[in-house]
Amino acid sequence: MRIPPSVPALPNATDAVTEPGAIAAELDAGGQAILTRPPDAHADALDGILPRVVVEAESRAAVAATLQWAGQRSLSVVVRGSGTKSGWGAVPAPFDVLLDVSRVNRVLDHRAGDLTVSVEAGARLGDVNGLLRQRGQWLALDPPFAEAATIGGLLATNDSGPQRHRFGTPRDLVIGIEIATMDGQIAKAGGQVVKNVAGYDLSKIMSGSFGSLGAIVAATFKLSPLPAASTTVLVPHLDSDATVRVVEAIAASQLEPVAFELDLRAPRGGTPEIACLLHFASVAAAVEAETANASGRVATVHPAFRVLTGDKERDLWRAHGRRPWEEPGIIVRASWLPGNVAELLSVVRALSADASIDVTGRLGTGSGLFRIDARREAQVDVVARMRASGVFGNVVVLRAPAELKSREWVWGSPAGASLTAALKRELDPGGLLGAGRGPL
Repeated sequence: MRIPPSVPALPNATDAVTEPGAIAAELDAGGQAILTRPPDAHADALDGILPRVVVEAESRAAVAATLQWAGQRSLSVVVRGSGTKSGWGAVPAPFDVLLDVSRVNRVLDHRAGDLTVSVEAGARLGDVNGLLRQRGQWLALDPPFAEAATIGGLLATNDSGPQRHRFGTPRDLVIGIEIATMDGQIAKAGGQVVKNVAGYDLSKIMSGSFGSLGAIVAATFKLSPLPAASTTVLVPHLDSDATVRVVEAIAASQLEPVAFELDLRAPRGGTPEIACLLHFASVAAAVEAETANASGRVATVHPAFRVLTGDKERDLWRAHGRRPWEEPGIIVRASWLPGNVAELLSVVRALSADASIDVTGRLGTGSGLFRIDARREAQVDVVARMRASGVFGNVVVLRAPAELKSREWVWGSPAGASLTAALKRELDPGGLLGAGRGPL
């Protein structure tokens, strides 16, 4: 990348805010413009930390060239898409460059016959699925606020929603990836067809890396056909024993829901309100048969259930996914063994003596979000008790006040830390990516 001689070195943080002319320049990267601008105190701050400069890349080559330019100057970089998860992770160390990839957003190749799509990292999931819907297909991810989340951000955080039960997480669906590294190279792994498993490990490792190993610039995913019909069996007003029996009845069956969810609200010192949600989506005949089967099994445990379709069903799932994020408190992502539902409910009941706790979880896979609303000291204590309980694994704090978000508290002891640390040294030897926000 050519840096015009008239462009001065990056100023300090104060200059970047008060003297925008000092950094307003265009950098040439293979014919693609890279726009630089001063940071916006509201839109560009990460937990109150402002970068020295914001770089808006418009191509994959521009992303690579920006990283090379930053690497040559030992400038630290945080990569951002649409910013829906900018508050996740630990509070960053002071960093130099916020690299915005939201303009790198093309659908590169849709192979409808192979059920695959290749997409640039800045493309929004809602836009991608809008295009795929025209061919009767979709990228089977349903995280909260999916219409705004970018492909790169979903991969970097490995975020998913209730239909993880059937389709998995971004890590499960990605079959190929392109990343830009700090030396300005674009590395590729995997392929464009499902049977091609070359580079499989790199695709998986980048999922959940929080932008600390490289900048994801494009990825290829396997797709699913759009279902022709959909119903949801809602089982409300359960107690702990009835919840366990419902889970056991569904687990012992041959039912194939696309989602099997726990919705638990435990007010501080009160009695938990528990519901289970079973979502079926396929061809109409299969949905009708599975709904009847599930209803019969649920009725033997708890006859007060409802079957929802249409707008009521869509509204239910929309509210279910968004509710944790629209109410106060810290949010923790944790996993548990699917067979340990009784232990899960027991621990949540004990923890709710000191805090209001909501759980939005995947019963079939043993994972979910915990919204913990209490005094700061009690929030810290609940997280510590979850990690010490023996019931939960991989307890990660996603949302919390900045003053609580030390790296150790947010991430705990990540699994596979030694392997990922070795990859960090290989791909980012200067330690310039991520500003300490992620697990590496």
